[in-house]
Formats: sequence, C-alpha cells, structure tokens
Amino acid sequence: MEDLKPKTSIKYLEKMGITTLTEKDNGLPLSLGGLEKGISPLQMTGAYATIANDGKYIEPTFYTKIERKNGTTIIIAKQKSRQVFSKETAYILKEMLTEPVQGQNGTATYCKIAGVDVAAKTGTTDENYDRWLCGFTPYYTAVTWYGFDISESINFNQRNPAGLLWVNVMSRIHSGLNGATFEKPTSVTGVTICAETGKRATTGCQHKYVEYFLPFTKPTETCDKHKGQILENNNVESKPKNNVTEVIKGITEDIDAKEPTTIKDKNTNTTSSENNEQKQNTSNKINTNTNTNNTVNTTTNTQNTNSNKTNNTNSSSNKTNNTNNISSNITGTDNTTE
Repeated sequence: MEDLKPKTSIKYLEKMGITTLTEKDNGLPLSLGGLEKGISPLQMTGAYATIANDGKYIEPTFYTKIERKNGTTIIIAKQKSRQVFSKETAYILKEMLTEPVQGQNGTATYCKIAGVDVAAKTGTTDENYDRWLCGFTPYYTAVTWYGFDISESINFNQRNPAGLLWVNVMSRIHSGLNGATFEKPTSVTGVTICAETGKRATTGCQHKYVEYFLPFTKPTETCDKHKGQILENNNVESKPKNNVTEVIKGITEDIDAKEPTTIKDKNTNTTSSENNEQKQNTSNKINTNTNTNNTVNTTTNTQNTNSNKTNNTNSSSNKTNNTNNISSNITGTDNTTE
C-alpha cells in the first residue's frame, strides 16, 4: 500500500460497494483495517463476493421481485454491477485466502468443508473488541462479526466465536452439495518458490510452495542458496470434484480446536479482506434474541443458479441496538450466475 498509495486502495474499496470510508482513512493504517467508521457485515460480504465473482461487484439486494397474488409483477430489483478487477487477479486472491484454512499455521483451519474449496480471513481489532470471519466457497459467501455494543474484550477459550458461527452455518448450508473447487484461469501460472529465499525453487530446495502469478509477472531469479536444477512452472490444475453427501461429519474436532497463539501489537488493528457471476439477494433467515442477552442476526443471500466464491477485510466495531448485549451478525450471499 505504501507503494501503490492508500488512495488506490480506497478507489477499489469504493468500487466494491464500501461507502463508509472518510478522509481520515487515507493513510497506511487502512491496510490493517484502521478505519474511522468501519465496514458493515453486509458491505463486507459484497466486497468479498466481488472476489468470488471473478472481480465483478453486484450490488446486494433484499429481494428479486414483488408480485401481486394474481402474478402481476409490481417491482423487479435493479442491481448495479461493475467489473472491478480481472478474473485472474480474483483467482490469485482466492488462492491467497485459502492459506488461513489450509496452511499449517492458518487461523481458520476449523473452517474446512469436506470436498469444497474454502477461502477465509479472520480479523481482530485492538483489545479483542471485535472478531470477524469473512469467507466463501464456490457456492456461498458469508461474513460474521461478533462483539459487544459497548466495546469490551472478547475472550472465548482461545477460539474465535465469529469463526465458530461461520463454520456451523456454512457447513450445514453445504451439506449434500457436490464437491467444488476454485477454477484457475489458463492465463494464471503456478510457480514453485523456495520458502527460504522467495525465489524460483530448485531441486535442492527443501521448503517449497506454489505461488500464482499473472501473465508476465512471474519471478525470474532462481534460488541462490540451494544448488540444483530449476523446477519448471507448476501449473496446478483444478482438484477432482468429489461428491459430498455428509459435509458436517467429522467437523466437530476442527470446530473445537483452539486458535494458534499469536503475538498481538496493541497499537495495530488487524483486518481481513475474496466462480461465476453472482447476484446478491438477501433474505433474513435467522433473527433470535435470547434471555441470556445474546443476539444472533443471520442474513443469507439467496440467488439464481451456479456457483461462485468470495473472502474478507476487518474493520472497527459494528454497532447494534441492544446495549450491553453480545451481538453477532452473519451476512451471506449465494454465489450464482447473474
């Protein structure tokens, strides 16, 4: 962001439907979610859905159309849409966002869904006042925020309550669906990188990983620490799509796993910001107030057909109405063809 300037990031955020940015956000803390007003879960979901939709933003709506009882249509929702970035860029973001789920030190490993690719990003603000989980699959995108109306530190047995809500809802939504993966555009190239030098790996490199690049941006330098023959481009193809009949089975152990221990900088806000085109129609599915002062508000977007993907950005606190209540807000979209 220092190289590209915060103004550039703000321009892209606004194209992805974020309307709450101010002049005070025009600074490097923006890269870590240091925002004056924050971002609502609904707008966060729309932004992540842009990544899922191969770079196309589609304005969220709460309905598709309204009809009279005789079938006459009164209103049809008109959703704004625009291409924000390329499908190649979107795929690279998707791959990056699978690391918190699949990576050895990932902060969202409990968000795995059997047979389905998952991209996710966790987020935490200063003093654990806010907890986020933003994520998507080829089918759905969902964003969860968890916190207090009046900021108070959240301690939940070393686990992210926003993440636990996310995976419990998403795992059930995907139950019975066919396996699905993020499909790589042919113009995106996977290159094997040496984890120690960050350069193209050789046969002598012990610690390697695959990184994806846009055309003409592939690294040219070869690892100079380990001897061996250079490893050629690793164009990793899509994984086989398994049939998923019991997505929830065996997920309990992962859900109950504690978060990895992290070193927290009290002066920094940590944030989270990600195959076909999708319309975002939002229908209120769950809204429950309990006698224990807990409030859960779940919004799931229902759309047309086909699959798509999305991911996360964290921000400052999201306010709700029940003072002193614990609040959580889940907002989701169905990733489908327009």
